[in-house]
Amino acid sequence: MNDSFDSSSIDPPPPLSPEVRKKKKLWRNLFILNLCVTLLLIGLFWLPVKLEQMGGFLDSPSMKDKQTDGPSRNFGGAQSLASVNPNLLPAQSIVIDATNEEEWTYFDFSRGQQVKIHDTSSLEWDLAFRRGKIITNGGATNKFGKAGLINLGEVAFEAVENVPLKDFIADTSTRTQTENPVLVQWYKYNYITHKLTARKNVYVMRTSDGKFAKIQFMSFYCADKQPGCIQMKYVYQDEGTKSFLKDNSGSFTSTNVATNPDISDS
Repeated sequence: MNDSFDSSSIDPPPPLSPEVRKKKKLWRNLFILNLCVTLLLIGLFWLPVKLEQMGGFLDSPSMKDKQTDGPSRNFGGAQSLASVNPNLLPAQSIVIDATNEEEWTYFDFSRGQQVKIHDTSSLEWDLAFRRGKIITNGGATNKFGKAGLINLGEVAFEAVENVPLKDFIADTSTRTQTENPVLVQWYKYNYITHKLTARKNVYVMRTSDGKFAKIQFMSFYCADKQPGCIQMKYVYQDEGTKSFLKDNSGSFTSTNVATNPDISDS
């Protein structure tokens, strides 16, 4: 009864067999793999949503006094924008109501506003909008219209002083509809957030009656986050010359445009 406990009398556990050790190693590797996949999925789906929410918070009125989330639903006439170059024709800004997924919204540069069109073969409109789709009054859309586009790429808007010596691209037919190849990808699409972002490209347009305008799309979302409020900045040359300068020289020579390496036809 008084004998002390001798731990050395306990036999050590038998060593694990190679098969058992292999199974334990396999389960450990599977656990690590599952953990890595989980963290990857969190990074791909949860993090972008949180970043977007943070961006919305930083853009809120409490953080920025005079900044809104998108263009307001003021679908009236165009508004003038200030210019750093007094020699340029004044730029205008307008928000197009393209929220309807079924009906087209028509815009006329000569009036600087949305217009109601009953006869699409008329020359009383230049661009038509339906959510993210934009067509022109020319080519396959309307054989009577002269509208066409040139994509200048991501150049400075105010650097475009003249109509470049390039061919205008008109609307073409597809199996189901008409489209303008220049404007098929006027935006970038984020496959994670499913949001559209307007590219910074500048376009020169020949209108339905043969005059000229330069365009840059700014936004696609309304202030309430609904898609279809397309904000567009533009300069319209109502005299039909090929210059966007106030002297209306009509010269084709524009160093700022002609030497820019980012200019492309599409």
